[in-house]
Amino acid sequence: MTKLTEILLGQIERSGPITIAEYMTQCLLHPKYGYYTTQRPIGAGGDFITSPEISQMYGEMLGLCLAQNWIDQGQPSRFTLAELGPGRGVLMADILRTTKAISGFHQAAEIILVEASPELQAVQAKTLDDYDVTWVNTVTALPEQPLFLVANEFFDCLPIRQYSRTEHGWQEHMIGAKNGALGFILAAQTPTSVFADAPLGTILELCPSAVAIISDIARIIGAFGGAALVIDYGDENPVGDSFQAVKHHTKADPLLNCGASDLTAHVNFKSLSDAASKFAQVSKVTAQGVFLERLGITPRAQSLAAGLDGDALENHITAHRRLTHPDEMGHLFKVLAISPKGAPQPMGFDI
Repeated sequence: MTKLTEILLGQIERSGPITIAEYMTQCLLHPKYGYYTTQRPIGAGGDFITSPEISQMYGEMLGLCLAQNWIDQGQPSRFTLAELGPGRGVLMADILRTTKAISGFHQAAEIILVEASPELQAVQAKTLDDYDVTWVNTVTALPEQPLFLVANEFFDCLPIRQYSRTEHGWQEHMIGAKNGALGFILAAQTPTSVFADAPLGTILELCPSAVAIISDIARIIGAFGGAALVIDYGDENPVGDSFQAVKHHTKADPLLNCGASDLTAHVNFKSLSDAASKFAQVSKVTAQGVFLERLGITPRAQSLAAGLDGDALENHITAHRRLTHPDEMGHLFKVLAISPKGAPQPMGFDI
């Protein structure tokens, strides 16, 4: 049993059950025992691997997409180039390397990383030591100016609340104590106005913080220009229990070893789209594989492959497949673009 598990059991004993949202927040962000404080999650030796870590081609495609949209919007002389939850900084490094030759882009860019973890900020600083980078803790601290932003596997880590349709109505899934261990329980009935009617057994998940964050981003883009690329695993309107833990690239029990595993849930892209569309233009939700193919990842892969052989070539081919194939990340991961109303749509998307 981890120290954080003991802390949460004590809190529940004193104050009663907690929501899944509160549990996720504590497990991921506790200042002393939280996952992002104590673990090194990304990479082959960590708990999961993200698209930027799989291949440089991923960041190259996103960088060119953002840069082309900057050109299409008249090349604003000052803009924010931002990333939410930048991990080890690999994606931003690839974006900056790829856009270095685009005249005026770096000179106009104010690089800002939205990262709450001091430990990860230190890792990102080493990765991006050739650049002038600013860190902020929340999107509300982003400047009021054109914003070109990428959020790769950021929204899936935000805290959710989960509800089941039972014979008593909608009841929230809570976390309580059972025989000295954490366990799921159902809270009292939630007012029926929260959700429409649904079949018994239906499970729905809400992520209020995701709606607030995407609204802040869309408001800035709608008012000042720019574009946002949101890439994550999920669907347009998912239903069911998607709350999960990952440890050493394998699913784990989310209630065991608090603070030692990554906690995530599938992203509801419809809720993001609905919130953002109040302020800006929103693309259709697009499969990651389709998006990357439209941007030209296969010709780029063929170009890089020409200089490789042996294991390096095999790894390169595997990386391309993993990013694009429907049986790998190509379909599970979705992409959403936000841009000013009436502005050119970013490459790779349909409106």
